Amino acid sequence: MAAHRSGPLKQQNKAHKGGRHRGRGSAQRDGKGRLALKSLSKKVRKELSRVDQRHRASQLRKQKKEAVLAEKRQLGSKDGPPHQVLVVPLHNRISLPEAFRLLQDRDTGTVHLNERGSTHSFMLLCPILKHRWLFTSASPGDLHTVLDLAKVADTILFLLDPLEGWDSTGDYCLSCLFAQGLPTYTLAIQGISGLPPKKQIDARKKLSKVVEKRFPDDKLLLLDTQQEAGMLLRQLANQKQRHLAFRDRRAYLFAHDADFVPNEENNLVGTLKISGYIRGQAMDVNSLLHIIGHGDFQMKQIDAPMDPFPLNPRVIKSQKNPGMAMEICTTDAVADMEEDLKVLMKADPDRQESLQTEVIPDPMEGEQTWPTEEELSEANDILKENSKVVKKVPKGTSSYQAEWILDEDCESGGEGDEYDDIEHEDFMEEESQDESSEEEEEEECETMTIGESVRDDLYDEKVDEEAEEKMLEKYKQERLEEMFPDEVDTPRDVAARIRFQKYRGLKSFRTSPWDPKENLPRDYARIFQFQNFTNTRKRVFKGIEEKEVEGAEVGWYVTLHVSEVPVSVAEHFQRGAPLIAFSLLPHEQKMSVLNMVVSRHPGNTEPVKAKEELIFHCGFRRFRASPLFSQHTAADKHKFQRFLTADMALVVTVYAPITLPPASVLLFKQNSNGMHSLIATGHLLSVDPDRMVIKRVVLSGHPFKIFTKMAVVRYMFFNREDVLWFKPVELRTKWGRRGHIKEPVGTHGHMKCSFDGKLKSQDTVLMNLYKRVFPKWTYDPYVPEPVPWVKSEISSKMPEVDME
Repeated sequence: MAAHRSGPLKQQNKAHKGGRHRGRGSAQRDGKGRLALKSLSKKVRKELSRVDQRHRASQLRKQKKEAVLAEKRQLGSKDGPPHQVLVVPLHNRISLPEAFRLLQDRDTGTVHLNERGSTHSFMLLCPILKHRWLFTSASPGDLHTVLDLAKVADTILFLLDPLEGWDSTGDYCLSCLFAQGLPTYTLAIQGISGLPPKKQIDARKKLSKVVEKRFPDDKLLLLDTQQEAGMLLRQLANQKQRHLAFRDRRAYLFAHDADFVPNEENNLVGTLKISGYIRGQAMDVNSLLHIIGHGDFQMKQIDAPMDPFPLNPRVIKSQKNPGMAMEICTTDAVADMEEDLKVLMKADPDRQESLQTEVIPDPMEGEQTWPTEEELSEANDILKENSKVVKKVPKGTSSYQAEWILDEDCESGGEGDEYDDIEHEDFMEEESQDESSEEEEEEECETMTIGESVRDDLYDEKVDEEAEEKMLEKYKQERLEEMFPDEVDTPRDVAARIRFQKYRGLKSFRTSPWDPKENLPRDYARIFQFQNFTNTRKRVFKGIEEKEVEGAEVGWYVTLHVSEVPVSVAEHFQRGAPLIAFSLLPHEQKMSVLNMVVSRHPGNTEPVKAKEELIFHCGFRRFRASPLFSQHTAADKHKFQRFLTADMALVVTVYAPITLPPASVLLFKQNSNGMHSLIATGHLLSVDPDRMVIKRVVLSGHPFKIFTKMAVVRYMFFNREDVLWFKPVELRTKWGRRGHIKEPVGTHGHMKCSFDGKLKSQDTVLMNLYKRVFPKWTYDPYVPEPVPWVKSEISSKMPEVDME
């Protein structure tokens, strides 16, 4: 008898587990050392436990605190550079000599005066606070001096008026300083003690509201007594330092003294010996030196004289009387400088950076080489195969005779061949003819609204009628560009196929291909281009962080021997102007194409046209150039803008020396009276010659006869040949229709067009044409000194244009 066996569908119940549940330890024991995938990945990522994470965060905070304290103690100490303070009075009622008198307290420390022309400075050595300061001053109307000293100042001390705070000149100075980048700053009020006691509190409250707009959450200190000056010095010594990225990665020096040694061959050029304290980074003698406002130079050697302003002067004991001791004063230190002079390093010609700024183009580069015999034979064979033509010839005619028999059916011709041999002009031609023909249409009525004046005869003497007419014309062009962007009139005297022969049509401005290496101008053979600019920049900055550069360390008092310097640099310093030198990073002396993102400054409303000469303050450089304006987009093609618009940020493209970002950018325009007006501010975007700026022109036509989706359009062209030439280009309308040209009608430029929908009689037919444009090579490193800035009455009353 067979035993019963359960089938495959019998229910299997889960066995009951008695006792405690299995924990992590029992699971690991059962696994016999095997680890799960999650545990392995944790080890690879080196994840820390919660206690270890807190410990690591505590260590990082401690390291950052120690770094900040070390930076504070280094600045102004006996081993570091003096704490450089720039004093800027923001109101014409501020007394700068009175402020300096309060800061020059003999009880606080030793004062060393140094007056050179218009720039007054003094050194304050305070052994009690273990700190030394270098105080310099600049008038807010002297724009170049203020901006140059702000580039190297550790702290800016703004002196405010107790009633108004700052005037129009001070407000303009603040706008420029904020755009360039403010280091550490302190606000001090001068003259509030001269007010009645009851009005002092109200004056401070009103001034706090005014200051809060530009300096939120900042304290206002007083500077009327010696006690308040001492509190101000302690505030300057203990406040946290703010960093400027463009100067922290470079070595820079503010000249305390300069000596010029002319060459034997030429007295106009010689060696300039600049003495000062190294700041920022270590300075290498083989790197190039940029003197602000004067250009790039090479260094011969770096000397290390004795520090003329020691915090703790040396004490020398006499051999005859050991009980007597004397301190060496500053004059003795200068006298003994020759004895203590030692050469730190000399330039190595093999490692020294070159002053070459441009590539010397080879005229034969890119030309076709002379073909070999094999290439010539192959070309003849291909030509024979392609030139075989079937002809009707009499019987008995040889192949040689058949070559001379003309085929009446094969006629060379075609109206298009007439334009195949048109010589293309240089890609960098002047755009003046383009612009003049684009804006020929003038409005019939125009009015100018000018404010009344008490003395009309004196007011008219100051008005330049020619400049007024030019400004009015620019206002008109800017208004027309806003109303009809990129629209131009087709010329009547020149064929459109010749006038717009450099332009092309695009199916889509965003997606249509355009080779960035196509039809480059000759100036592109003179510039340098990086294979990968981002990687080069990262490599240079990584070397700075890892302290790969060897040279004069930060805080040392050195003398730089700069070779081949014009005598005008020394004369400029002797007249009282500051002399500031920056060391250049690799490649920063070479020319390339710089792209900068800028926004229009709200204080300036004058129209600024593309390719006008502007003054650039880019990082530590200052130069003149004629830029292009283009839209700031993420595409590979960027539309050219004819004017600097106020409603959006634009990209400025210009030929200039390479500067590794980040760097601030200020754009100025020189007025006819010599003053520099701030028109835009921004930052350096990239160094990229492949960034394509595409200029668009829009030809407009009007529907003459409409047949549902077909229409006859006129006034876009004025002859039949132009219609045939531009037939492949797509059309669009202002109301969103798209179409193309079918055929010309007549000989006066009328054309039959087909659209994707019914056309309205009020609509306008448009044709978009594009070409790539390049900036002009107008780079000039020498910028004239501006006239001290004063708000003029004429600039505040600009003419109003009525376009009705």
